[in-house]
Amino acid sequence: MKVVIIGGVAGGATAAARLRRLDERAEIIILERTGYVSYANCGLPYYVGGVITDREELTLQTPEGFRNRFGIDVRVGQEAVELHPEQHTVTVRRLEDGSTYALHYDKLLLSPGARPVGSNLPGEDDPRVFTLRTVEDTLRIRAYLDEHPVRRAVVVGGGFIGVEMVENLVHAGVDVTAIELADQVLAPLDYEMACMVHQNMRAHGVDLRLSTGLEAIEQEGAGLTCTLSGRVKVFADMVLLAIGVRADHALAQQAGLELDIKGSIRVDEHMATSDPDIYAVGDAVAVSDFVSGEKAVLPLAGPANRQGRMVADLINGREASYEGTQGTMICKVFDLSAGATGNNEKQLRASGRAYDKVYVHPSSHAGYYPGAETLSLKLLFDPASGVILGAQAVGKEGVDKRIDVIATAMRGRMTVQDLEKLELCYAPPFSSAKDPVNMAGFTACNVMKGDLRQIFIEDLKDLDPEKDLLVDIRTQSEYDAGTIGNAVLIPLDSIRDRLAEFPKDKRVVIFCRAGLRGYIGYRILVQNGITNVYNLSGGYLTWEPVYGAKNKSCGGGKTTRIPKEKA
Repeated sequence: MKVVIIGGVAGGATAAARLRRLDERAEIIILERTGYVSYANCGLPYYVGGVITDREELTLQTPEGFRNRFGIDVRVGQEAVELHPEQHTVTVRRLEDGSTYALHYDKLLLSPGARPVGSNLPGEDDPRVFTLRTVEDTLRIRAYLDEHPVRRAVVVGGGFIGVEMVENLVHAGVDVTAIELADQVLAPLDYEMACMVHQNMRAHGVDLRLSTGLEAIEQEGAGLTCTLSGRVKVFADMVLLAIGVRADHALAQQAGLELDIKGSIRVDEHMATSDPDIYAVGDAVAVSDFVSGEKAVLPLAGPANRQGRMVADLINGREASYEGTQGTMICKVFDLSAGATGNNEKQLRASGRAYDKVYVHPSSHAGYYPGAETLSLKLLFDPASGVILGAQAVGKEGVDKRIDVIATAMRGRMTVQDLEKLELCYAPPFSSAKDPVNMAGFTACNVMKGDLRQIFIEDLKDLDPEKDLLVDIRTQSEYDAGTIGNAVLIPLDSIRDRLAEFPKDKRVVIFCRAGLRGYIGYRILVQNGITNVYNLSGGYLTWEPVYGAKNKSCGGGKTTRIPKEKA
């Protein structure tokens, strides 16, 4: 059997190695238009920033390595330009000299990946305007930084590549202006979770401009002038366009294969295209969203690798099917990590799925052990069954562990009730006896059992002082450092002595720092006859990055504050 694989990064390279392990006699050919095969494209920004110093470390396998170890014919610098399914042939162009030849196949795997989205704006073709997708792109950017006095850069786009490049350019000593057309970076996060990332980027000196577009790039002296929304001008020595990626469907479209959403290649659960002898994997294909079951394009390395491995099994007559992509991700943003799995609120609302949510802000490990950091965790779940629909986390330590645990639980169709029962490793340097995942499960189960009623930060704007009383149950020092709107201060430990100050003819909304003291206060109040009570989910730590950093009043802004001498 002769198998031709077009594209030698995650999905294609994995499929080739797996094919050889299953069939020693198969003829396997990889066509890769770049000069590199099986490279770590997720590591490319870190070479630009000098975190990875050896360019050879970016290459997981070389063409020679594939030939020597696996007997695979890897042809770099050769691009598949036409596909002829009826003849089972591919027209290949040698980029070195432009010559072409026809290559026959029995089975073919398309793994072309995705292409960076261009801005189609004047000035985009300036040599100081870059995109980042391949090793060659990385080397070009690094060389430019080494050879030119780059002091200021503009990064356009707040996705994974954009955010990682912002960090690495800062590490390289460059002042960075980051521009994002949406109102947040990192779209897999919900807005309030992304606001924690915004704070961190600005704290590290990044000029982050949200809800801002790029309108033009013009040469000005030795540098470039970027015209932003509102005709605002920003000067830069270089510009990186990280607007996003689009499925590379050109070859599939030319061959008459069926396409799917957003120009992706349509495949079935066996990763087969509309031609039974042609498979497709990776960033170029539409997959089933694991939560909603709807079609989605999720360009992630992990799913691409698993799809490539699965196709190798199928070509060798083994049973396999792809059961959807969860969208599990993580991104390093200076000293923070931001991770997510499953659907976020935006996706759940778009699909019409009923959901509830909780926020917890526990320590990454036992608080009494040095170095504990706050871990902010959001859990989304079905309010009737408790099935986990998604999770997001932001913190300096332990984000990957908790998102991985929840992603695994989701794959097993587990519920928030199961999260309560998980037995996770504990020692003070690593976790607490009640892990943050357990804590999220406890909180969600409290909501489902009716032991806790919640209100969310976005609801605070609707508080009416005639009908609602907002109460800060933290300590005096916490209150003095900053509170929400005109909240009344009644510290948790004084609630039982001050029950008379809680009106029974109004809704009482209480909040603490992270939500736990709020839950305790809630239980005290409802068991003492004050039943129209709601706890602010996630407390002040959820509210502050969204509203506090902008010095905005939100929720309770019209509430009459009890004078401090009475409070």
